[in-house]
This record gives sequence, structure tokens and C-alpha cells, in this order.
Amino acid sequence: MRNILLTLRYDGSRYHGWQVQQNAQSVQAVLQSAMEGLLGARPDVKGCSRTDAGVHADMFCVSFRTDSRIPCDRMIPALNVRLPFDIAVYGCREVPLSFHARYSCKGKRYCYRMYNAPVRNPFWQGRALHYRHPLDAQLLHEAAQAFVGRHDFAAYCSSKSDVEDTIRTVWAAKVERDGDVVTFSVEGDGFLYNMVRIMVGTLLEVAQGKRSKASIKASLESGLRTAAGPTAPACGLILKRVFYDERDFIEE
Repeated sequence: MRNILLTLRYDGSRYHGWQVQQNAQSVQAVLQSAMEGLLGARPDVKGCSRTDAGVHADMFCVSFRTDSRIPCDRMIPALNVRLPFDIAVYGCREVPLSFHARYSCKGKRYCYRMYNAPVRNPFWQGRALHYRHPLDAQLLHEAAQAFVGRHDFAAYCSSKSDVEDTIRTVWAAKVERDGDVVTFSVEGDGFLYNMVRIMVGTLLEVAQGKRSKASIKASLESGLRTAAGPTAPACGLILKRVFYDERDFIEE
């Protein structure tokens, strides 16, 4: 039995998130169908995260066990010919049986992109939030520093979540502009359901003058969802990188 780690990227516009659902198309279901066609059996894949409907991934990792002897370098093109245009596998490696794409993950980096111009750009449709009003990237960057550190992010978690431990550590947060595109990037050891999108919604309230930079710290301390801003649309969010410890790839 082998344990395989696949790395893929996908445009989530057509999918109802990563995880298999009964009445909606998911990235996981499409990937498993492609894998079944190649391996002759539908594998139980372990994803590194649970992205929402419409969210994208530039690096998404899955692990699965198989008795197939297909070499990793051949598995990549063999899967890609079976996958639709908006999902592509670009990495494949054999890992120890103890490795788990989700539980071995040490952290993630997310980016949220906003196309900041008076008129929408069709080339960014579905891949960035169109925000018409002026944005001061430096102001938002300064406000975002309140997220850095170890905090209880209960105020930045969807009310639909049933997770009990809402304490997370954010390693870095920044907002920067490149032409008409303003990007919020955040890295941490883990993220709650809708956490990054609520961060963005809160920062946009700072931009609109509806709240001060100092109010972000107060919202964290309150632990109340109502103390933070709205949940920004999914289209601007992308899982950019997944972090693992190289020691997890070594057989003990």
C-alpha cells in the first residue's frame, strides 16, 4: 500500500466548494471520478482544507492510499487528461503512511483580491471582488496588523460553524496594491469557517469609515460575531499555499 500526496490548483467558480455534497458539484467529487478512471477504484481522499463555494486554490493538497503501482510522474498527466479545464494536478509524490494532507498541515496562506476601479474588468470576473470606491491600501495594511498574533477569532467565524476551539495564530497579514488590484494576504496555523472573508469585510468597513482601525482589536476581544464586519463574497478568495514540515515526508 502506498500513500500519495497530490498537489493541484483549481478555479472554484463552477463548484460548491471542495467537499463532496449530495446535490451540488464539488472539486473532490470531480477529482475522485478522475482518479477512479485511472486507478480502477474510487479512493478515499483527504483534503488539506474545506474551501467554500466559489473559492479558488493555487495550491491544494490531497493524500490517498492506493495499491496502484503507477509511477508518480505518470500519474500527473494521466489524471489531467481526465480532469476538466478548471482543475489541474501539478505535483505528485509518495509520502509515509502516517502522512495526512489535513492533519500534517502546519499552516496556510490565503489571498483575497479586490479589483479596485470604477468600471468592472471582465477578465477578473469570478476571480476578484469588484470594489468601485477608492481603497487606501496603506490604511488597510495598518488595520490588518491587529489580526497578527494568537487570538480568539470567535468574532471572525461563521455562526454556522460548530467548532469549539476558535483560537488561532496569524503569523503575518498585509495589504498591497498592484495597479487596480488590491490584495489582502494572511498566513497562519489555521483558519476558521469564513474567517478570511470576515477579515476582508471588516477591513472594507475601515475603508468606508464605518469603523476605526482600533475597533478590530476590540472586535477580537469581544468574541461576538456581530462585532466584526460582514462576510466578503467568495469570488476574491484563493488558497495560495499550504505549509508542511519536510520531516513529515521522511519515513521513520
